[in-house]
Amino acid sequence: MENLGTFVLNNWLLFLALIVILALLFVNLTKSRLLGFKEVPPNEAVRLNNQENALFIDVRSDDEFAKGHIVDAIHVPLPLIDARVNDLQQYRDRKVIVYCESGKRAAHAAVALRKHGFTSVYKLTGGLMAWRSASLPLERKP
Repeated sequence: MENLGTFVLNNWLLFLALIVILALLFVNLTKSRLLGFKEVPPNEAVRLNNQENALFIDVRSDDEFAKGHIVDAIHVPLPLIDARVNDLQQYRDRKVIVYCESGKRAAHAAVALRKHGFTSVYKLTGGLMAWRSASLPLERKP
């Protein structure tokens, strides 16, 4: 056991790196539980939509939405999410998949929806960029 102390003292930088890596892994694994939503990759989002009638909510700007969005997605720009939560109450018991271009705005929207009582909130991992990379369909506003 005394060898462990000597090892830690002689290799304190490596030991510190190990602690940082373990802490980052722990935070990454518990993040979704703390925030109250799960992340799903595009293929799982398609399955949730097709088999469990999940609803997509696009939280990007009007211009971004008009350039292309997931088929049948509801558009609620992030700055309006709290103001329009009453419009979304009819979907409260459905699985909801929130997305933006890369995922940052969607995380904020997912937290807001959980705060307003939505029970099954998911965030599209990688956002619309990942959706496009998976060659999944988009539609444009007419």
